Amino acid sequence: MKGLIVKDLLMVKGNGKAILTFLFVFCIISLQGNDIIYFVPAFISMMIFMTTFSYDEYNKWDAYAITLPIKKDSIVLSKYIGSISLLLFSLIVTFLIALIIGIINQNFDAEYTLTLLGACGGSIVFLEAIIFPLLIKFGVEKGRIGLFVGIFLVSALLGFIIQNVSITIPENIEVFLETYLPWLISVFLIFAIFISYQIAKKIYMKKEF
Repeated sequence: MKGLIVKDLLMVKGNGKAILTFLFVFCIISLQGNDIIYFVPAFISMMIFMTTFSYDEYNKWDAYAITLPIKKDSIVLSKYIGSISLLLFSLIVTFLIALIIGIINQNFDAEYTLTLLGACGGSIVFLEAIIFPLLIKFGVEKGRIGLFVGIFLVSALLGFIIQNVSITIPENIEVFLETYLPWLISVFLIFAIFISYQIAKKIYMKKEF
């Protein structure tokens, strides 16, 4: 399976110039101090990794891969491991950029930055848990459409809830959430990825190439 992961990451490396150009632009924009920009590298890492599905589909890689002494579930699992590895790399790079910019501006807050990056990383992991089974089931083009439709629907739902729903949280529950929310979110994301992988694996097992 290591070879499968390396294969995907080498395909990502092929976009090296575009990635470096993006990082340069990202550094310039980050000097303005807009927090939302720290979400962008993590999101871009997901979009770039999705190109590995395009390459596989275009070159009919899966039809060849299933003839090799590789388990089908390993092919699916390698996609999840590769994407999360690239995501972690993007978060580390983003942190280093934030650190440099914070030192330049003399306003670096490590706890705030880590919290922000944790939220960004968690959001991307959740999106990948949704999109990967769609990519395997319907292909890249339809999968991308599903991604953007999903983002729009979730954003619209959250906006509606924030504007129209008033929820009063009891103080004891609020204290509990403040203490354990990061752990609860981590468990939820692990569960989401696990379920996503199981669904994607079943789809791949039944798929004909």
